[in-house]
Amino acid sequence: MADIRPFCMPKWGIEMTEGTVAEWMVKEGEAFSRGQVICLIETDKITNEVEAEYDAVLKRVLVPASDQPQPVGALLGVFTDPATTDAEVDAFVAAFKPAETGVAAKATSTDAAPAAAAAPEPAPATAPEPRKIVTNRPISPEALKLAEANGVDIEPIQGSGRGGRITYQDVVQAMRPEPVYTPKGPAELPAETRAVFASPLAARLAAQYGIDLSTLTGTGPRGRISKADVLGAVKPAAPEAGPAPAFGAPFVAVANTPVVQPFDKVRKVVARRLTEAKQTIPHFYLRVSARVDELVALRKTANMVMGTKASINDYLVKAVAMALVRHPDVNVQVAADAVHSFPHADVAIAVASPKGLVTPIVRQADRMHIAQIAATTRALIDKAQAGRLSFDDMDGGTFSISNLGMFGIEEFDAIINPPQGAILAVGGINRVATETADGDIAFEGQIRLSLSVDHRAIDGAAGAGFLQTLKALIEAPESLFS
Repeated sequence: MADIRPFCMPKWGIEMTEGTVAEWMVKEGEAFSRGQVICLIETDKITNEVEAEYDAVLKRVLVPASDQPQPVGALLGVFTDPATTDAEVDAFVAAFKPAETGVAAKATSTDAAPAAAAAPEPAPATAPEPRKIVTNRPISPEALKLAEANGVDIEPIQGSGRGGRITYQDVVQAMRPEPVYTPKGPAELPAETRAVFASPLAARLAAQYGIDLSTLTGTGPRGRISKADVLGAVKPAAPEAGPAPAFGAPFVAVANTPVVQPFDKVRKVVARRLTEAKQTIPHFYLRVSARVDELVALRKTANMVMGTKASINDYLVKAVAMALVRHPDVNVQVAADAVHSFPHADVAIAVASPKGLVTPIVRQADRMHIAQIAATTRALIDKAQAGRLSFDDMDGGTFSISNLGMFGIEEFDAIINPPQGAILAVGGINRVATETADGDIAFEGQIRLSLSVDHRAIDGAAGAGFLQTLKALIEAPESLFS
């Protein structure tokens, strides 16, 4: 009997209900090998490279690349061995029923579906003798079981979970052999390229554009170099300069035809969420100004002492986190009929990415040092701009910060990011004339802060108390190091 396996829309995270096939990297009827990228699947704001876990042939593509979302568990394609006939595939597709869980691919985003029920189960390989592992490192129970069953040394594994926790996916990744790249087309991969930890697609692009992968910093899982990393290093060709219009040439009217660009999937999601937030959440706004001359001076000195490049926004994240802990009635998420308060501040930062506005989260920022916050935000911004944010990077959050000061915006009001209860809009630093204690006029740097609050859960006095504490922390920045 032919070995036929379904490839279904995977499920990443409990909230994912659908995904979009952005691009097939393997053509119908083409063979692929383990570790090769099969396709790219987009969720609301994340693009995942799906890698093969075994050698097979993409016998049938049932859902071509498009912008039409498919539900979790939908049959996207059929994998077979080379000898499988079209009639056998037709019969398999006609009889296929999605699993109740809707998960036909492992949650690691690099797996194809398990064998169909009609296909014979391969004989299990003899498992190595389980070895008890004793460690003080944070590791999930399932990851520990897998490591013990397969004799995996967990010490060199870099945990990708919260707080460096080793996840099941980390152990699976450590068990994989070195990938064998099989580039297609005229591009040839040099030997040094094969030694770099990069996706097959990234390796092929690097060879075609003449880019040395060893000079790139990977933004993928465990530092893997992705397609976006390579394309980011490609220098665009300079546009050809056209002839300058002659001075005094007569004006010629041309049709002012608009360029129609439909919303992509991400923009549709952003539009829907912002519309719902504005229509269903009763916003009210509180505004205040804070002196920042001492903060600017302290940042310059602290960066030199600590050897970091912390931005003003990093200091604001720290100040907001400390203020939230002191005002837990603002550090909340709002459900349909309940308010969820949290002991620590998970601060989301608004970042403009190629896929639209995203809000990755600095978790437990109140427990972090400024240097740690700076490193975390820099990593999140780099991942956002490369389109590599994961579900865990954006899931949750108790408060958001949107900073447009770097664009010269003096003041604005932001829309609350549900289920959070508030968001802080930060403007730029302006020189303002103020009266000194002895009656003279002096200039000082001030920053405008606007707090958007969900009135269902947070009262005006609570919001005002939070802003008062935040203003005091910004104007006395030494307290941010306490």
